Amino acid sequence: MSKQIVILLHGVGSNGADLQGLGDFWAESFPGLTCIAPDAPFPCDMGAGYQWFSVNGVTDENRPARIAEARTSFDAALQKIFSQYGITPEDEVVLTGFSQGSIMALDALARAAFPLAGVIAFSGRLASPPPLHPAPGSKVLLIHGQDDQVIPWTESRHAEQQLTAAGVEVTSFYQPGVPHTISGEGVAEATDFIQQCFDLLDDE
Repeated sequence: MSKQIVILLHGVGSNGADLQGLGDFWAESFPGLTCIAPDAPFPCDMGAGYQWFSVNGVTDENRPARIAEARTSFDAALQKIFSQYGITPEDEVVLTGFSQGSIMALDALARAAFPLAGVIAFSGRLASPPPLHPAPGSKVLLIHGQDDQVIPWTESRHAEQQLTAAGVEVTSFYQPGVPHTISGEGVAEATDFIQQCFDLLDDE
């Protein structure tokens, strides 16, 4: 029987524990679901916590190169999880990211780095160097507050356009008045998406 796993990827300056509560909520909602929230590989170079790549001096022009450079350590971190939990290509994995975690999750989707049942990107952006070559049948949920002062919500709309053009099945949820955070309404949308990706029934 295949396993069903959600891997939660935190934002810059945070840690896995910051998203573990969300993972615990989903694990309680769907018995049998495993939720894992690792720390990013590098200590944050601008304060506490961890980072997937440095944002010190980052620009729109150099961000794609930083993402490409981060792929080796990102892939190694996920391969470690796959090995630890015995995850095989027959199992189903959903990547869920917030902010910089979303950037890495969308990059993994865009380059078909792993077999994924779906990707959830909270408050993220697609900044991967082209070309995009997602796996056929890829699915993504983009969730973004329209009062986000850290990553403008229009970044998710831009990602929606690019990913749709690349053949990805995109669902988007844009929230007026919501800042750079994960809202209760966003969690509800993500919960429904997980249920659809894994064909799960909740216990209500």
